[in-house]
Amino acid sequence: MTEKLYDHIPSLDLADFTSGDASKKAAFVQDLGEAYQNIGFVAIKNHGLSDELTESLYSAVKEFFSLPEEIKVKYEKEELQGQRGYIGKGKEHAKGRKTGDLKEFYHIGQDLDKIPDHDETKTAYPANLWPQEVPALKLYGNKTFSILENTGIQMLRAIALFLGLEEHYFDNKVQFGNSILRPIHYFPIENPEEIPDDAVRAAEHGDINLITLLMGASADGLQVLRRDGRWIPITALPDQIIVNVGDMLDRLTNHKLKSTIHRVVNPPKELMKTSRFSIPFFMHPRSEMDLTCLDSCVDEANPKQYEDMTAGEFLSERLAEIGFKK
Repeated sequence: MTEKLYDHIPSLDLADFTSGDASKKAAFVQDLGEAYQNIGFVAIKNHGLSDELTESLYSAVKEFFSLPEEIKVKYEKEELQGQRGYIGKGKEHAKGRKTGDLKEFYHIGQDLDKIPDHDETKTAYPANLWPQEVPALKLYGNKTFSILENTGIQMLRAIALFLGLEEHYFDNKVQFGNSILRPIHYFPIENPEEIPDDAVRAAEHGDINLITLLMGASADGLQVLRRDGRWIPITALPDQIIVNVGDMLDRLTNHKLKSTIHRVVNPPKELMKTSRFSIPFFMHPRSEMDLTCLDSCVDEANPKQYEDMTAGEFLSERLAEIGFKK
């Protein structure tokens, strides 16, 4: 396949996939597959999130991050290795770097009350930490998690069809998966000259998971690295979310679907004193999912590129690389 160079990421309507119109569904699958083979990113409308819920969650997120440092750190538990609760400023760095990103964030995982007692994930995952000072974060965080998880399942069904798999191939692999909703605060820098020269809001990286669903950010700065080495800005209309391929899906498809390097650049110095907020949903499978490259994605022209590994093993390896696991 000749790689196509996009000047901006394609926009698709998820309603085309879910409406019951076979021709619209087939076109969505083809357009999504083409985008994921080339740029690895799409903008999606009709994703299920209402403006009201989005605004309510962002309001709760901003309220939490405006709390004094001594209150926020009550919800930072080192033994959880960054998997739930608050993660402080500069704690995460991109793979291959030592300088921490200029951000703080909060991790929300599966609501354990919704997982049946017989399912092993109920005891495998840590419980969520909820700040008593901002009860709205639990209410709107859980609602958003559930909606984006459902949207992610629809996206994975379209991906399965593009790959020639049965439409529901991913369903049981992501049921009660190890997914994370991550409200992020790129905090204001009052004295930009005092930070390390190579410090950025989010250094260039690929996401660990199957797919990432990103609610609209509050400021510009997200960029994706095109195949020809050019960085292009990623923007979504107010009614869209961004959905991109993660490293696990790249690995499963033997790099047929591309996990594209992306970053969040610093704004001009005069704007470094302002906050930026964003909320990605990292859709992970269950830890036991086999990420061995699909046979259909391996041939003489594209020999197998990755060693066999489960999702849990891959996650553990990457958490160590970005500074969460010792």
